[in-house]
Amino acid sequence: MTTAPTSADAAPTASHSYLPRSGTDDFSVLSYDLDLSYKVTTNRLDATAVIRGRANVPLAAISLDLVHLRAKRVRLDGDKRTRFTQSPTHVRVKAARPIAAGDEFTVEIAYDGSPIPRRTRWGTLGWEELSDGVIVASQPSGAPTWFPCNDRPSDKAAYRITITTEQPYTVLATGELAQHTVSGGRGTWTFERTEPTASYLAAVHIGRYVLEPRRTDGVEWVIAYPPALARRVLADFAPVGRMIECFQERFGPYPFPSYTVVVTEDPLEIPLESQGMATFGSSHVDGRGGSERLIAHELAHQWFGNSVGVASWSDIWLNEGFACYAEWIWSECSGGPSANTLARTHHAGLRLKPKDLVLGDPGVDSMFDDRVYKRGACLLHALRRRLGDETFFDLLRGWSAARRFGTASSRDFEAFAAGFSDEPLDAFFDAWLRETRLPSLSE
Repeated sequence: MTTAPTSADAAPTASHSYLPRSGTDDFSVLSYDLDLSYKVTTNRLDATAVIRGRANVPLAAISLDLVHLRAKRVRLDGDKRTRFTQSPTHVRVKAARPIAAGDEFTVEIAYDGSPIPRRTRWGTLGWEELSDGVIVASQPSGAPTWFPCNDRPSDKAAYRITITTEQPYTVLATGELAQHTVSGGRGTWTFERTEPTASYLAAVHIGRYVLEPRRTDGVEWVIAYPPALARRVLADFAPVGRMIECFQERFGPYPFPSYTVVVTEDPLEIPLESQGMATFGSSHVDGRGGSERLIAHELAHQWFGNSVGVASWSDIWLNEGFACYAEWIWSECSGGPSANTLARTHHAGLRLKPKDLVLGDPGVDSMFDDRVYKRGACLLHALRRRLGDETFFDLLRGWSAARRFGTASSRDFEAFAAGFSDEPLDAFFDAWLRETRLPSLSE
């Protein structure tokens, strides 16, 4: 006879081997209620997180990711005597009595500090000060730099985020704006997101922004930007409305209530998506459309990566391959080179690169290798050639609908795609996802 594992002795599952110390499968978070008081001038954060979860196995303790910030007070289900310990990367909350599998619990953590990004193999991630404001860019493991969380892409939850900061600043965060008040020279902004959201896709942006609201094809969207960049921003993001129309036709309805584009005054190395939002730096706006493919890429992530999330980081091609292919779809939508032309060009480029990457399991060091993006996009184009345009786009629309607000693995997509093909696709997917050899676009 064996006993059910507890949180203290459960081993990381194979599906989370890339970042085994980030998050746990022992419980699922149902909602985060974050109340943040922040001073831009001093980079001081005082906050409270109320986290409602459900045990998946019997729990003796609850472990949450938290980096560079100090937990001051912790309560489990309202118990003022709750004991906890903190390491540089986690807060461990001890249960007074075991929590049975299936039972719900609520953890309240008061914490404070001066948030900074965490250093990772992919660079610095998380909460980051700008020259006059803040951005959050968390993919894949930066979320714990600003709130305690179960930092796994497969654990999606609802969010309520309240931020109080100096009155001159505009706050943008994950969710729809529910309330904005001003008192004593400080503004308080509350955002609510009911659609399940992975922790790495939760974001906060603080800056001196102008907000330019738009509506296209039934989708509310807004551009937030520094006034000094107005001309360049408005020129470069003019195609977003047409991108929304193009993608809704090919991928299905836009999955969230609205879309927000944030452009910072500071230059950023790369743009990044978050739930219902995308962030670009001043380095991405030139007034001549120089970042148009990136703008399409980040918008496409709202369908592929944000609404349909990855079950584990080894499935990252489902995010990046799809968003890269969306760049090619936008190109042909807007009268540029066809997806076929771009697929052939990038396939030729892949032939010149090392043949040591397995797309379906690229390894933690190669998660964001450009070959994941381009090979994933080429896979989709090869699949389009096999199925034909009508069936292929039926597949994409069906996939985004069937997995809406959920997560998926490569195997899930393979099984779903099989229902749209008259011939078996096993050998096709094995060649593209599990072999290092680069298949031809017609295989």
